Amino acid sequence: MAGRKAYDVVIVGAGAAGLACALEAARGGARVLVVEKDHRLGGALHLSGGHLSAAGTTRQRARGITDSVQAHREDVVRISRGTARMDLVDVVTEHAPSTLTWLERGGFACAPETPRIVYGHEPYGTARTVYGVDGGLSILAVLEAELAAVREAHELEVWTDAPVTELLTDSDGRVVGVEAQRRGAEVRAHARHVVLATGGYGAAPELFEELEGSTLVSAATRTATGDGLYLGRAVGAGVQGRGTHLPTFGGLPDPVTPGRASWEERQLLTAERAPWEIYVDRAGRRWVAEDEASIDEKERALTRVPDLTFWTVFDDAALSVATGPAQLIVGREPDEIRSMANRRAGVHCADTLTDLAVAAGIEAAGLVATVDRYNAAVRAGGDPDFGRTHLPAPLARAPYYAIRNHAITLVTFQGLDIDAECRVRGEDALVIDGLYAVGEVIGAGATCGNSFCSGMLLTPALTLGRLLGARLAA
Repeated sequence: MAGRKAYDVVIVGAGAAGLACALEAARGGARVLVVEKDHRLGGALHLSGGHLSAAGTTRQRARGITDSVQAHREDVVRISRGTARMDLVDVVTEHAPSTLTWLERGGFACAPETPRIVYGHEPYGTARTVYGVDGGLSILAVLEAELAAVREAHELEVWTDAPVTELLTDSDGRVVGVEAQRRGAEVRAHARHVVLATGGYGAAPELFEELEGSTLVSAATRTATGDGLYLGRAVGAGVQGRGTHLPTFGGLPDPVTPGRASWEERQLLTAERAPWEIYVDRAGRRWVAEDEASIDEKERALTRVPDLTFWTVFDDAALSVATGPAQLIVGREPDEIRSMANRRAGVHCADTLTDLAVAAGIEAAGLVATVDRYNAAVRAGGDPDFGRTHLPAPLARAPYYAIRNHAITLVTFQGLDIDAECRVRGEDALVIDGLYAVGEVIGAGATCGNSFCSGMLLTPALTLGRLLGARLAA
């Protein structure tokens, strides 16, 4: 077995959390090693929209926006319905403004329209979400520039293409390093502190099935294979966030890879367009008011749909008006959707509802009965089943269309249990000496609860990572 070098801090994972932690630890004088299994740095930043949230910032004040840390905290409580870890939320919201300032000093290219209120999920009451002109890549640009500067002046080493296979422990159970595969050899790196920053399990079907009890359809980064959870649980780490999982609402099936969805071809949400379509399950039954204003409520309803699979059903009249800002699918005009029908996986078209059901895999009698009942509701001006109020037209003009959707996973909600100082805790709730965790490996449920709070995934990753790095250096 090759190698046995000692460090103060070994960080597993070179995404936002891991790099932020490494930079602060090295600047504080620690000897730092970052071990990344991918050939590139950045992790989920390559796919992320890069949303951050912070209250009372210079950017808000320059636009006349009044905000406070307490208001940010209260919005998280409201949106998560009190299901987030408030000890962590308190830390993140308090230090989020300094995280944003740190990025801006590093040259962060902030999108000029921000801060703004984002309506993709339950919105904040105040405009406090910011993001870069290139999404997550704008953040990665800052981190890579900082990394180059710190490596010149401090002891910071980075390994890529080096998957960690084991946490090393001593006779007392303290974590004292890692074992990794590097350049065809097993290498051990010993350290006083080991930080897991490996991301989630959005590309780990077996682990997802174990933790969430359902089939994974993913739009997450392909490197999110649950490594940190496997490593942590192997030394007795506990898991937090059970019951907080919330799927993301819809995405076309990936045309090439089973079990994945194309996030770039998602449906525009209710907050962005008024729906003319209906949603049905495999039996052809509606399951929610399609004009429900709360995306979280629609996604919670989706968790009760068999197989988490549904179809968006509409007629040619509905498709004809789905243009411009009212597009049914992001970036797709009506004629583009027509050309996809019966050619692209999950997009079906037929001249009758019965034939549409057969092609799509929906129970035909159920679909015909549901459309008849919906059309009657349109004529009556009221929906007795779900209370839908936007009833613009019956589904009556052939051809008819059905687009198959599945609850998709962008981020994962369970993760390693930590205390407020990011120390990993065992199943007995006691701290595992020498082991820490930051980023999605602690689970989105830690700082979002059973919800999606704008910016409360990436902001905690950077903020808790920076705070932890400074503590470990000290």
